[in-house]
Amino acid sequence: MENIELDGMIFRGSTIELLQGKLLIIQGKTGMLGCGYFNLAVADKLNSAMAVVTGVQSYDDMLNKCVVAVSARAAELGVVPGMTGREALLIMK
Repeated sequence: MENIELDGMIFRGSTIELLQGKLLIIQGKTGMLGCGYFNLAVADKLNSAMAVVTGVQSYDDMLNKCVVAVSARAAELGVVPGMTGREALLIMK
């Protein structure tokens, strides 16, 4: 795990090395930003706030790429597709 600081707030990043690529997630207190490996249907079933970014290889990529999909709970918090991963995380702090 790795601490990621955004605007003075600490988020927790986790990486799992896969045979091809990486599984990446950054967690805040009320939600998380994940790579394309994550399934929003499960996040919705668990009422979890999650935003997904795709085509990422690092935490920096995740922060700078645009969100492509969000769970219902993340949408309730104000996260929308098209915002950057950084913007989404700051909402789900």
